[in-house]
Amino acid sequence: MGGMTTTPETPPADSPAVDSHAVDSHAVDSHAVEKTDAEWLAELGPERYAVLRQSATERAWSGELLDESRAGLYTCAACNAELFKSGTKFDSGCGWPSFYDSVNPDAVELLEDSSLGVVRTEVRCAACGSHLGHVFDDGFGTPTGLRYCMNSLALGFAPEGH
Repeated sequence: MGGMTTTPETPPADSPAVDSHAVDSHAVDSHAVEKTDAEWLAELGPERYAVLRQSATERAWSGELLDESRAGLYTCAACNAELFKSGTKFDSGCGWPSFYDSVNPDAVELLEDSSLGVVRTEVRCAACGSHLGHVFDDGFGTPTGLRYCMNSLALGFAPEGH
């Protein structure tokens, strides 16, 4: 887990907190927020860029929002779009912040991801197309039965009343 595999087109993102299975999957549809790779990298920094724009995954149990328990709103770290309400966050024991529902159905886009040889459902921000994590149907005991397993680096947090 020492860093990222880079190509001449891929900016380096050497970080022990990020494991890359980088897949350039941002060439899908257009989004409300669009920037060049250079603009995203300058704005996000290498760790967040790797997760949000190259679909890397931060190391389990390393995220600063994993134990966040205040009331508030989780947003996209790239574009600040509203994604999840704190009332839908739950402790799934997986090592990443987990939610059972998005703030509204149009906040996220769900795409098939077979990058690791297993079919999963990738979750992206609908506003900017940034990778957030994956959703699984093992959210037992939640109202939806879903577990949106998100990277802390992909999220921002705004406490209620601020």
